[in-house]
Amino acid sequence: METPDQLTSLQLELLKAYAFEPTEEELLQVKALLGRFFADRLRARVDQAVQEKGITEDDLDRWLNDEDQ
Repeated sequence: METPDQLTSLQLELLKAYAFEPTEEELLQVKALLGRFFADRLRARVDQAVQEKGITEDDLDRWLNDEDQ
């Protein structure tokens, strides 16, 4: 895996946030917050693709249950 020469703006902001030495509980809360953020972002993109491509619930169910993938 290649490593970038510079940190991204997100990485820099996270470093700033962790500079205050969070407790284990705070660290878990931040991880949960980030997880929800990226899950919501993914959900919005999937919803957009579903609408744009005319994908149905049946299509999604079929893809989720396809054992060949």
